[in-house]
Amino acid sequence: MHAGPLRKLSSALVTGTSPHAGEVRYTMQLGGSAVDLNERVGAALTIRATGAKTCVVCGRSVTKFFGQGFCFPCFRDAPEASECIVRPELCRAHLGEGRDPAWERAHHDQEHIVYLSWTGGVKVGVTRSTQVPVRWIDQGAVQALPIARTPYRQLAGLIEVALKRVLADRTDWRAMLRPMDPAPDALIAARPRALDALPQELKSHALPDDAVWVLRYPVDHLPPKVKSINLDKEPEVAGTLAAIKGQYLVWGDGRVLNVRNHSGFHVELT
Repeated sequence: MHAGPLRKLSSALVTGTSPHAGEVRYTMQLGGSAVDLNERVGAALTIRATGAKTCVVCGRSVTKFFGQGFCFPCFRDAPEASECIVRPELCRAHLGEGRDPAWERAHHDQEHIVYLSWTGGVKVGVTRSTQVPVRWIDQGAVQALPIARTPYRQLAGLIEVALKRVLADRTDWRAMLRPMDPAPDALIAARPRALDALPQELKSHALPDDAVWVLRYPVDHLPPKVKSINLDKEPEVAGTLAAIKGQYLVWGDGRVLNVRNHSGFHVELT
């Protein structure tokens, strides 16, 4: 048995002959142990919430979370919960500003990528260059295509705002958990429309020739119907682990646990 507070699943892309294609490997960090989850797909897995909860930033014990695993003071003050996490166009790191300027320099005043991905359809997103391909894995993308590179987050956010006029920017988690086999050139076909939507002053950041990444997930099978569970209401989920995709654990009976949304919940895994 492993026990400890949940954090988002750690992931890596194991590539073969192509540097842009490979198998996703998942680990869960619990109580100082790294649990290999890929080897548990197709086998029995039980996760039980103990009832304890601690803030993912400061470690304070809480009875209620704000956002994804924050106590209220950290939700209000921590840079990890700032508005520009969700709306990068509001980022002010390049101006030396933010809730924690040093944190902002290390995380947001850095090179960012604007990308297209396939998560059941074409969507646009933003991530720090060092988070490629982890960000795509977290979203459950089966394909991803960088289309712009910027020196800091706010510029990437402005590009995303422009592209949201012609492309989706959200993932339907139920669609993402259905079997999907997009056309090999789906993102390549979408790229011209995305680049045409760029404002003239941002076109210098475009990447017109980058290659498509292909990601394969550990899946035994995907149930035809899925139901999200909340560990506050259903503290134990047990059965055969059928798949892992994005930040979701999928059991054979269709129950689904969004691990990232349960960050800070203390659990036991057997």
